[in-house]
Amino acid sequence: MHAEILSLTLMPTIYETLRADIIVAMKARDAVTTTSLRTADAAIKRAAMDASKEIDDALTITTLRKAVKNLTDAKAEFEKGGRADLVAANEVEIRILEKYLPKGLDPAKVDGLIAAAIAETGAATKKDMGKVIAALKKSPDASLLDFGSVSKAVQAKLP
Repeated sequence: MHAEILSLTLMPTIYETLRADIIVAMKARDAVTTTSLRTADAAIKRAAMDASKEIDDALTITTLRKAVKNLTDAKAEFEKGGRADLVAANEVEIRILEKYLPKGLDPAKVDGLIAAAIAETGAATKKDMGKVIAALKKSPDASLLDFGSVSKAVQAKLP
């Protein structure tokens, strides 16, 4: 019993791992990784202050997903502008941040969760989409879902 409790408390949070990796990157004189992780650290702290919440894995994942989405959007704009140097820099930063995000669920599992949420809420039209998303956010797998793509999938399933 005590060993189980002890092993649970010794696992570092995603945020603690990120903070430790900043120090490793600094010692290795890896400026790109250091800058990327420090920027993410600042965004996580800002998100915690804005929400008046403690920093936990859910907040960290949400903040990192938002950062990756912003970098992906910027990368697309840089590609349109023919800025290969900035595209490459964004790809590196995205790869650095994605290491801290949990692997997403496979599409079949996501479809199953959406179908279950639609059935549970009795959603019949797109007007009921908010109920479905709320039900999905209460799901045990919520932290593994990308709600940007999930909302598009929900819209596609509702008339």
